[in-house]
Amino acid sequence: MEMIQVVFLTVLMFFVIVTVHEWGHYYFAKRAGILVREFAIGFGPKLFSYKRNETQFTLRLLPFGGYARMAGEDPELVEIQVGQTIAVRIINDEVKKIYLDQLDNRKNVVRGEVQSIDLDDALTLQLNVDEDIQQYRVHAQAMLVTKGQETQIAPKNRQFGSKTVGQRALSIFAGPVMNFILAFVLFAVHIQMAGIPLDNPTYVQVGAVSEGMPASEANLKKGDIIESINGIAIGADYQKMIELTAASEGKEMNWSIRRGDEVFNVTLTPRAMEGQEGGKIGITPELPTRSASIGETITTSGKTMVSTTEIIFKGFSQLIAQFSMDDLGGPVRTFEVTGQIAKQGIEQLTYWAAILSLYLGIFNLLPIPALDGSRLAFLGVEWIRGKPIDPNREGMVHFVGFALLFLLMIAVTYNDILRLING
Repeated sequence: MEMIQVVFLTVLMFFVIVTVHEWGHYYFAKRAGILVREFAIGFGPKLFSYKRNETQFTLRLLPFGGYARMAGEDPELVEIQVGQTIAVRIINDEVKKIYLDQLDNRKNVVRGEVQSIDLDDALTLQLNVDEDIQQYRVHAQAMLVTKGQETQIAPKNRQFGSKTVGQRALSIFAGPVMNFILAFVLFAVHIQMAGIPLDNPTYVQVGAVSEGMPASEANLKKGDIIESINGIAIGADYQKMIELTAASEGKEMNWSIRRGDEVFNVTLTPRAMEGQEGGKIGITPELPTRSASIGETITTSGKTMVSTTEIIFKGFSQLIAQFSMDDLGGPVRTFEVTGQIAKQGIEQLTYWAAILSLYLGIFNLLPIPALDGSRLAFLGVEWIRGKPIDPNREGMVHFVGFALLFLLMIAVTYNDILRLING
């Protein structure tokens, strides 16, 4: 049952982080009048889909991200050529549906050969119907129907490229901004749950207890106060506790624990853990805390955002200076770490979700092709030049960048799976 809960919380966390990011793109694109064709969470085959207003909302198989697909960002998949035979359904003197196949099976339609068509600006269609040239107005939300699929037309004023640089930049920048807002809120929630450390603490207490480790086997619990180790008083010096434990790998230690009004002794033998130095017993020590006021919650959350951002950029610089595939973690490793943190409780998972949301927002603003930062960079160049860059060239840059990121993700995922198999 615990495993099901951990998996559920892990998937829910990623769902919320990605949904908030894509909702930022979606909301501000809609505010700018851009047609958002699809709001998707995940990639690959569809698991669930429904349409609301003009947008198809989909949940896809691979939970590695998402997207808000805007009209005009990619070449339109359905095109109509002069001389092509089509059928149209007319309602209130406007073309509401344009059928491109199975014309003999369409009822209550007008069938003819296209003489001219403009679905970008004028929204007009001219058909040769039995040697009679007829002119029609096309509704701004008319549907193109082919192969059982309906695709809404996107007049030029509904396309991404037709909007001002500011409107386009806002619709792109809004995704990372929503991640920053979510991170701030989650840090605040964590502070409300965990509290603020006392100014002059006098003791160290047990925070999280890892399953299958000596502390768990000795039945230590969250909130237990560590009085002494091998007769050495700990007080509020949790660093001393860590040092004594690390130096006693494989050796029995006598811990004096206070739980409420009861004081008892337990014998613990620290164990070695792969990739870590010294012995470990499987607890996270923490100092006593007090409840945080609303003002303290806001200021502390802001400070945590700043300090975490500094740590993230320091990690980027170290990765660039000493690149190693073993230092990278893909979706598999992220899910693995998230599952381990989820076992520690909702408090730690909330803090971890805040870090991941902040990381996603920062990473997306890096000027790497296919990421939001690269798209903003192109818009910046357009603003300086006073004219857009060739869409084909920009599209090629993003395509190559996406392909390279996808290959890197495959390599990192392969590395993560090997790490799991080899223990």
